[in-house]
Amino acid sequence: MDATTLRSLQAPLKDQYRNAPDSAVITLKANGTLDDSKIACKVETGRALAVAGLHPATGGSGAELCSGDMLLEALVACAGVTVKAVATALEIPLRSGTVSAEGDLDFRGTLGVDKEAPVGFRDIRLSFKLDTDASEEKLAQLLKLTERYCVVFQTLNHKPALSVAVTTA
Repeated sequence: MDATTLRSLQAPLKDQYRNAPDSAVITLKANGTLDDSKIACKVETGRALAVAGLHPATGGSGAELCSGDMLLEALVACAGVTVKAVATALEIPLRSGTVSAEGDLDFRGTLGVDKEAPVGFRDIRLSFKLDTDASEEKLAQLLKLTERYCVVFQTLNHKPALSVAVTTA
């Protein structure tokens, strides 16, 4: 896909969202089913079924996906799509590239061993390795806009309002 094609695909959407801002607000959903026989949750991904379970550092077997890994994978996926879209829009040629994310967890918090230890990632590092001849200035612009428009990055960077509810069957 080139910049012209991308712009032609996005132009009517941008016009619609300018003219009817409410039409730009879409609720994305994720659903899962608790496993009856083990500590796991079957998550519907839209393409397949992902089974999430305990990380080995919390007693899991490692056979199921760790939700922390899934969070980092979502960040990598979103950042990868975003950097590619931004590069296309800016006409920055990318011959190839990789995206990686790593995060530091202290499982003492998750397991309640130390109430002072945080639950969740305390640091997340996202990096790109791009095969391109773009100037440093263009690469800086690419990174800045990728950060700005990556949904998962921005969600992690600016904590959204969260709520939790429970109902009984």
